[in-house]
Amino acid sequence: MDTKQTYSSDVAFTPSVKATQTRKGSRRSYERVEAAGSWQTRITPDLAGFIEVQTSIFFASANEVGQPYIQHRGGPAGFLRVLDDKTIGFADFAGNRQYITLGNLADNPKAHLFLIDYARRRRIKIWGEARVIEDDTELTSKLMPEGYRARPEQVILFTVSAWDSNCPRHIPQRFEADDVAAALHERDKRIQALEAELQRLRETTAVASS
Repeated sequence: MDTKQTYSSDVAFTPSVKATQTRKGSRRSYERVEAAGSWQTRITPDLAGFIEVQTSIFFASANEVGQPYIQHRGGPAGFLRVLDDKTIGFADFAGNRQYITLGNLADNPKAHLFLIDYARRRRIKIWGEARVIEDDTELTSKLMPEGYRARPEQVILFTVSAWDSNCPRHIPQRFEADDVAAALHERDKRIQALEAELQRLRETTAVASS
């Protein structure tokens, strides 16, 4: 955390942000958050569980003049890995070879992870710094999802400064295709079982009536 920061939330709540909160009437509620200890700065077991089931994330960086960039990263559940209570890592797969994020991190390590679970309407914002690790085959192998058909080019390690969980307001509820397919499969199995039971009862009734 920056030594000029009094609270962990100061990573986002700059003097200008606080002035805007005051003008808009929300500063007092955030002062209570600060008095209660502000945002957490380490990865809790609950957050770790949330991180490691993500299949789609957004990774933000900014270049040396402050121009922001958001990159989508996806993979099977577990591709985003918690290495310890301050560190998140993932294998960075080959893509369109623009390397905007890598170039930004070379100039400015400040970064942000935005994670959202549409089904449960939950979102997590994580501030920190990131660095690129190249030519570390052991670490790359450790972070590469087993059986996933992608080519890792490097590893990105993200050091957590602070994180916050948003309320579910305005998050549309959506579901993963695999989860929907599994639910429909279970429904179809239940329908088949009920139809079989209904047929058995019909046959039993027919025999009793004859």
